[in-house]
Amino acid sequence: MKRIGLTGGIASGKSWVALQLREFNFRVLDADLLGHQLIEPGATAYDDVVREFGKEILRQDSSIDRKKLGAIAFADPKKLVKLNAILHPRIEEAMNAQFEKWRAEGNTDPVFVEAALLVEAGMHKRLDGLVVVWCRPEDQVTRLLSRGLSEEEARRRIALQMPNEEKLKFATYKIDTSGTMQYTQEQVAALAKSLRAAET
Repeated sequence: MKRIGLTGGIASGKSWVALQLREFNFRVLDADLLGHQLIEPGATAYDDVVREFGKEILRQDSSIDRKKLGAIAFADPKKLVKLNAILHPRIEEAMNAQFEKWRAEGNTDPVFVEAALLVEAGMHKRLDGLVVVWCRPEDQVTRLLSRGLSEEEARRRIALQMPNEEKLKFATYKIDTSGTMQYTQEQVAALAKSLRAAET
């Protein structure tokens, strides 16, 4: 059972590619969702995050307001590094536990983990392959504007991440989402076919 990373910059289309992979009956783990679960009250990262970022990130019910947490972390690169240092080891631990569960269930197909910062966290080195989803930076800005971000905030968030050309150096497989949805679907179909062929 190959374990393959799926990554790309913000608004690159990686979640849509993950959805397409699920359509081909591949199992895809969402590392962002794991991260959200880890900061819920009582979960393993909750206390460390509150200690580091203060009680101002808490809602009235003591749950962490992810928007407030994100605003603080993205405004200060040092804070972002600290947040990632708290979350990444725990995400990787939860990821490996899920992979082992799938293996125990008899899954032999390749499995994927979708995460924005796989390369930055060094997790790609401990996986069997890496799919990098990318598009032109201007396409990223346009997509972020449609999500309600200002152009300034969109460009700032893109600038905080590793540039596409750097990330692509680590890719085993590349998917370009700059074109039409059909073009992207064709690339995902080709990837699915090649992975299944390699397993037989």
